[in-house]
Amino acid sequence: MEKITPFIVMDILKKAREMPDAVHMEVGEPDLPPSPRVEDAFVKAIRDRRFFYTSACGLWELRKKISEHYLKTYNVDVSPERIIITPGTSGAFLIVLALFVERGKRLILSDPSYPCYKNFAYFLGIEPYFIPVEKETNYEIMPEMIKNIDNIGALMVSSPANPTGNLYKVDTLRKLVEFCKEHKIWLISDEIYHGLVYDEKEFTALDFSQDAIVINGFSKYFCMPGFRLGWVIFPEDFVRKAEILIQNIFIAASTPAQYAALEAFDYKYLEIVKNTFRERRNLLYAELKDIFEISLKPEGAFYIWTDISRYEDDSVRFCNLLLEKKAVAVTPGVDFGRNKTDRYVRFAYTTNISHLREGVRRIREFVQDISFK
Repeated sequence: MEKITPFIVMDILKKAREMPDAVHMEVGEPDLPPSPRVEDAFVKAIRDRRFFYTSACGLWELRKKISEHYLKTYNVDVSPERIIITPGTSGAFLIVLALFVERGKRLILSDPSYPCYKNFAYFLGIEPYFIPVEKETNYEIMPEMIKNIDNIGALMVSSPANPTGNLYKVDTLRKLVEFCKEHKIWLISDEIYHGLVYDEKEFTALDFSQDAIVINGFSKYFCMPGFRLGWVIFPEDFVRKAEILIQNIFIAASTPAQYAALEAFDYKYLEIVKNTFRERRNLLYAELKDIFEISLKPEGAFYIWTDISRYEDDSVRFCNLLLEKKAVAVTPGVDFGRNKTDRYVRFAYTTNISHLREGVRRIREFVQDISFK
């Protein structure tokens, strides 16, 4: 447990919430509401007294709806029987890693990557093994990077990724799936930012193998973070095992939230969500690239991974000073790993355009004041 690390960004968020004029670009939480249909369905579920346990696998109607989503979005046929609803993707990670990675085995992760991956691994007695990724490979893990590593239990990929916003190229994803199949390694694909892809088309790992374990949820694209709903698509032989674990650990995901999620697949509204984040990305990228070095224009999610080293080589100090002097909250790169992360910060465009413009204005003032060095 001593290896599980705190998130510095949460301390920054706590301080920022005490500042009435703070510009929040730190937390990966969409500020947009879900479809109005979701809100209506949630209230109706409460009024109809639909707040008793569902089965551990989740509401059957919601599992069917997710299955229909995969057919509509990816033209991939997934049986609802293989889909299990979890309490957020955090619940999904816990169940998946417990089922597919033996204690003492290695979980391959990119560096930088979402910090909870490694912390779940530590919690379960799994060894996180980090692969440094750079702009030269589009921040992707390539098969040749892991071919000489032994004792691998699983490979975790995230596309689009947090914190870099990179989207795995289709050929890379296919080759990773083939490599894992050949070497009897489980491939776990975190697809929580699917839908928030702006210039390309995203592919699910299920396009290439029905043995891939896919994790997704309602927090990002569907704008339902506090509803705490995720899902996992399992290989058929593991559904019952997952159900037993969930019965013992979670019992089931929130029932009213599941009824609300039935109305989340409002594609007309979701197109508005995507276009809103695309507009924000375009604005913030255009503004920040003149201030910092940005090696990759984000292709998805809602983050920009930014090299601040022309001003400061300590991302924690940079973020704390930016908050203290200009009331702008951003996330230090060290939250996401050790691969040069002391020189990076993550900007989240999860606030409206006017706030982003004001944040950039303050950042320009901040970097012009060399006294913070």
